[in-house]
Amino acid sequence: MKRHAKAIWEGSIKEGKGSLSSQSGILNHTPYSFKSRFEDGKGTNPEELIAAAHAGCFSMQLSAFLTEEGYTPNSLETKGEITLKEGSITNSHLTLVAKIPEISQEKFDSLVEKAEKNRPISKLLSTEISVDAALVQ
Repeated sequence: MKRHAKAIWEGSIKEGKGSLSSQSGILNHTPYSFKSRFEDGKGTNPEELIAAAHAGCFSMQLSAFLTEEGYTPNSLETKGEITLKEGSITNSHLTLVAKIPEISQEKFDSLVEKAEKNRPISKLLSTEISVDAALVQ
């Protein structure tokens, strides 16, 4: 399986602008710029997209492990947060709030740890990765 996306950039780094489009069409000439990346400008940015990809990948991987063990989550809400410092991504932190009927805290913690170590996006990122997970009933 292969997936693709396209970035177009026009102009200088600070005054220029760009757009991102994805194979699925979900991103369709979605704007990004210096201001949306490093300030509070309107539009998306690569770090925001990495955070979304990491959170989504983790949630799906955890769901797969839960399903293998006979659990069906009511919800897995994962927030991804990327830290960009001095031109490098230094951390990807995930915060999970999970609603899973009839699972013990011990089993939940075990499967979260397994998902943390076995997801494709984590393997792609060469940075510190951390997870805070809460099981709510």
